[in-house]
Amino acid sequence: MKQSRMKPVLPTFSEKELTVRKMFDRIAPRYDLLNRLITFGLDTKWRKKTVKHINTHPGEKILDVACGTGDLCNSLRKAGMKAIGMDFSRGMLKSFNSNAPLINGDALKIPIHDSSVDGVTCGFALRNFLDINLFLNEVARILKPGSRVALLEVDEPGNRYMKMGHSFYFNKIVPFIGGLFSDKAAYSYLPRSVVYLPKEDEIIKMIERSGLSNVKKFRLTGGIAQLLVAEKPKA
Repeated sequence: MKQSRMKPVLPTFSEKELTVRKMFDRIAPRYDLLNRLITFGLDTKWRKKTVKHINTHPGEKILDVACGTGDLCNSLRKAGMKAIGMDFSRGMLKSFNSNAPLINGDALKIPIHDSSVDGVTCGFALRNFLDINLFLNEVARILKPGSRVALLEVDEPGNRYMKMGHSFYFNKIVPFIGGLFSDKAAYSYLPRSVVYLPKEDEIIKMIERSGLSNVKKFRLTGGIAQLLVAEKPKA
């Protein structure tokens, strides 16, 4: 009798931080390549939109949390901003491909002074944090009054047929591609980790409870990705 294959189990709360850190350390060398392949290059357009909505002036200081190998930092620098990258994965920082200064740090305890940055960006990392509320509180703490945060994440299309196609691609094809070019276990975890993301209404309320305001959500490419933008009220 054939035994059914078990789907990879998501890590428990106590295991998540170490599991995710080791996973990103492993996939760092080919992380950029897989991003381009899996999204058909759309991730580049999404990052440009993120930079546009951070709405700062050239020369201002932007912290990119969970910077990975530096794609978003490069986009910020091309727009004339002073990007600073921060990630808790040393493997990602070793594969960093930007000239931006780096911090090896925890998104839940950002080692930056209060009201000291002109903007914060974060790409595809919310679902990997142990506590999204703590992260949002840290963002509100370090932002200067009147400045913005732009959070880029995956999403689920509203259209039923797009939703079905996206689910098949995300849960079947992405792990297959990941296994060919990098780490199948990691690229099986990443689609399933969407369960860690709060629903739309809930995440907006979480952002507002952190002290940020004017929260806006932009659906990207038919709803397969999302951009959440908010600002710290002026004093």
